[in-house]
Amino acid sequence: MGAPATGIVHTTERVNALRELMKRPEHNVHAYVVVTEDQHASEYLADCDARRAFISGFNGSAGCAIVTLQEAFIFVDGRYYLQAEKQIDQNWTLMKQGLPNVPTWQEYLSKHLEKDSRIGIDPTLISALDAKDLRESLKGRKSELVPIDENLVDQVWGSDRPARPQNKIFPLDVKYAGKTSKEKLTELRAKLVKEEAGAMIVNMLDEVAWLFNLRGSDIAFNPVFFAYALVTHSKAVLYVNDAQIGDDVRAHLGEDVEIHPYNEVFNHLKSFYAEEDKGKKVLVGKQTSLALANAIGLDNLIIKGSPIAELKAQKNDTETEGFRQAHIRDGVALVRYFAWLEERLNTGPELNESQGADKLEEFRSQGDLFMGLSFTTISSAGPNGAIIHYSPNPKDCAIIKKDQMYLCDSGAQYWDGTTDVTRTWHFGTPTAEEIRAFTRVLQGHIAIDTAIFPQGTSGYLLDAFARRPLWQEGLDYRHGTGHGVGHFLNVHEGPQGIGTRLAYNSTPLKKGMTLSNEPGYYADGRFGIRIESVCIVTEASTPNNFGDRGYLGFENFTMCPIHTKLVDVSLLTPDERSWLNSYHETVLAKLKPLLEKTGDQKAVSWLEQQCAAV
Repeated sequence: MGAPATGIVHTTERVNALRELMKRPEHNVHAYVVVTEDQHASEYLADCDARRAFISGFNGSAGCAIVTLQEAFIFVDGRYYLQAEKQIDQNWTLMKQGLPNVPTWQEYLSKHLEKDSRIGIDPTLISALDAKDLRESLKGRKSELVPIDENLVDQVWGSDRPARPQNKIFPLDVKYAGKTSKEKLTELRAKLVKEEAGAMIVNMLDEVAWLFNLRGSDIAFNPVFFAYALVTHSKAVLYVNDAQIGDDVRAHLGEDVEIHPYNEVFNHLKSFYAEEDKGKKVLVGKQTSLALANAIGLDNLIIKGSPIAELKAQKNDTETEGFRQAHIRDGVALVRYFAWLEERLNTGPELNESQGADKLEEFRSQGDLFMGLSFTTISSAGPNGAIIHYSPNPKDCAIIKKDQMYLCDSGAQYWDGTTDVTRTWHFGTPTAEEIRAFTRVLQGHIAIDTAIFPQGTSGYLLDAFARRPLWQEGLDYRHGTGHGVGHFLNVHEGPQGIGTRLAYNSTPLKKGMTLSNEPGYYADGRFGIRIESVCIVTEASTPNNFGDRGYLGFENFTMCPIHTKLVDVSLLTPDERSWLNSYHETVLAKLKPLLEKTGDQKAVSWLEQQCAAV
């Protein structure tokens, strides 16, 4: 997923203004870095924090902008090659990280930038760990990292920069959350005892929301709000704008949680360690900013993976059942949309990608417990399907044509769960190449869905299961196979995942973790294929239990047909064919009764057709 791809933004005046600020005596830096865009390390942003997009024009959800006094660079990974090419102007050089002889942004600063360089950065926008590693790497070239408290991009942006949102916060009832906030605080304090820590500072927005059973709308598609938290063995402090807190939230939090203004967090933490903590270390997560770490003092910190992220990743029974029910209702909306779309392409007037996305949102909004989309819908026709994080610009997007592949990656937020599903369709006559590639992607999807693995196995080790059928054809894809999914929270959730990122190898998959399963293939300039469902790690029953380790597998939550027209059944093994037919039997059984209640008989007939055995 990602922000909508838009046209080129002309950045000459912005880049030149930034360079003038860099030259000022109080700054005097040779390069300025924008590595993350908000002080909570959020993937998705409020408009006021879209600094990289403002200065460069590139608005993908990951990347790094570096401006020197002579040049400007955008560093992106393979998910964003095509998008960045379409968005940056002549002021910028695109650095495609992952290709031969292309440095990472860190390598550029430490190995390619001139010696004795001063590198400016906003200390709220780089993690303490990344800053430490960067400083070490710069020593060999006698360069230094220079924290600049007032963000230089913000100064260029000036009065045009949007205000920070202060939307109302609302409680999440325990009937959806499964545990009270008090229970979660007790679990966290047990972790603090284990780590011999006196307190924890919480900076990730989804972790704050989860811990206190609160939700908000400060960032589009993500039901979070701007806040920090401090938890000790005896109290909890929530740093949040008072205007966002109503009587319902105050009653929900009770007297056990102190409320302090959001902007006071740094000053309050500077006095906290000396006055209240009595010398014990303070636990912070790996994505804690340099500015936040400096407020406590680096020597006073334990920096490691957040225990809240670990607790949040393993869904309780209430959350698990919520996921099941949310995906069934979501499947009803998807089937209604795809049935409507096929009829429209056969009989109706032209329809563009954005109009298709809007119609899908309309169907979703008619379902129970709907709270909005979980990301901008990727409704992509033909060549646009090859842009992995593409989303249509309503003012300028392609027409959906029945003789092209159509890739639709979409999701929704419900009170009881979050959905993320991709299905790829061809409503005309697909080519032999498209069918063969789709079948290999499907085989990779099935390989993950049916995997059985011992406890302690990471998603890093499972990733090759999904790629093996594609590798047989000399094909591959430039993104992970699966990401964690939050419960009525961020659609991308860590630390769990399936992919080639080394970080995934340090997080064993555990019962209750929710993940996407989304192998794909993208033929640049022609078509894209992705099949994505959300699943949960479950205990597996095996005939043996070697090493007494216990074994795990997956339960598939997503209920939406897979396009059998695009499947070459001759390539499937008997077990793969059985899986496909069994999956469609389940989809039909769970969705048909609810579809009949909507009165949409055309969708019912379409579902029966799509779920027919192969």
